[in-house]
Amino acid sequence: MAERPKPKASKETQPDRSAVKIFLDEVAKAPLIVPVLAILSGLILGGLIVALTTEEVYAVWRTSPLDAIRVGWDAAMSAYSALFNGAIGNPARIAEAFRGGDALEIRRAINPFFESLNKSVPYIFAGLAVALGFRAGLFNIGAEGQLFMGAVGAVWVGFALTGVPAIIHIPLALLAGALGGALWGFVPGLLKAKTGGHEVINTIMMNYIAFRLTEYLLRGPLQRPDSFNPVSPFIQDSAKLPRFFEDPIRFHLGFFIALAVAYGVYWLLFKTRWGFDLRTVGANPNAARYAGMNIVVVTIAAMSLSGALAGLAGANEVLGLNHNLAVAFSSGFGFDSIALALIGRSHPLGVVLAALLFGTLRNGAIQMQVSAGIPIDIISVMQAMILAFIAAPAIIRTIYRLRVPTGVADEIRVRGWGG
Repeated sequence: MAERPKPKASKETQPDRSAVKIFLDEVAKAPLIVPVLAILSGLILGGLIVALTTEEVYAVWRTSPLDAIRVGWDAAMSAYSALFNGAIGNPARIAEAFRGGDALEIRRAINPFFESLNKSVPYIFAGLAVALGFRAGLFNIGAEGQLFMGAVGAVWVGFALTGVPAIIHIPLALLAGALGGALWGFVPGLLKAKTGGHEVINTIMMNYIAFRLTEYLLRGPLQRPDSFNPVSPFIQDSAKLPRFFEDPIRFHLGFFIALAVAYGVYWLLFKTRWGFDLRTVGANPNAARYAGMNIVVVTIAAMSLSGALAGLAGANEVLGLNHNLAVAFSSGFGFDSIALALIGRSHPLGVVLAALLFGTLRNGAIQMQVSAGIPIDIISVMQAMILAFIAAPAIIRTIYRLRVPTGVADEIRVRGWGG
């Protein structure tokens, strides 16, 4: 008996392999696919670390490996649940607060979300500072010191200037913060442009000068007269950035100022001739010099503007949240900004999104430590892994089997830190 021929699959049932291939190629070309997958991978590995550092996992492992996996999973989910509740708010508590109608309870329930936005503001300013330097081919590792000097300038104008309305006082205090940071960026920029001194070394040294100078000022000229601690006087009410809600919510105008500055940096970089010069110098200084661009002016201006943006981060903390200046008031915003600029691919929009992520993680980490007993250092580990994946995109492309887009290898060879 002859074997019956197998029916051919219709075109409707056959997968269009060319369409799938095109889709995967387009996904691989997406500018945000690697950062998004890097963040996802960092979160997965962070959960794995939480599970592996939970003592109950090893206690249960002796009797049942499956139960140990379940315990590890529960520990990771508990940690991330606490992280979410601390960063965004507990959905059940928020719903109950709105049903009850108590204004104070509503503010308490939604406060974590707004506190995460507050945490992201200095990250936005500092991340923009480093990103702008990257675009100019400069590695500004001195954002932390520039942030300190910006805080010094803002707090001095904030408490020393009296008798002026807020509409004048606030801009002057912000301007003083920007000038303080710009001065700390101008010096390494000048040394880089005139002598070839490497900006990494110079900005690191300027960091230490800023730290020690701030300590001297807070123990001398800027110390509050009625305190033995190295703290400055509180700024005038007219210098405080307006807040939009009553206590305990501290959400203030600085968030929208940061977004406006981010748009301004985008416009400057991609919509102006000076921004084109800056990016050209960063991509290929020799070609920029051959085209008649002034490398010295661009380098000094870029470092000064980068310092000004970092100075605004310090001014924001003083004028919006702390209302005075104390020693070691920064929790490393300037150093984290390097990771932000890399994750955001030195683009203002990417920096803003990365800053929101870091602000959310930092704010939620406190609740994660309190509720789930997970050390806050786990968040630092997660950020480090995310940064490692961003810095080595080949790892992400290998794990998720993404093709390298055409031209990426050439792009890496010709572009500077701005890539």
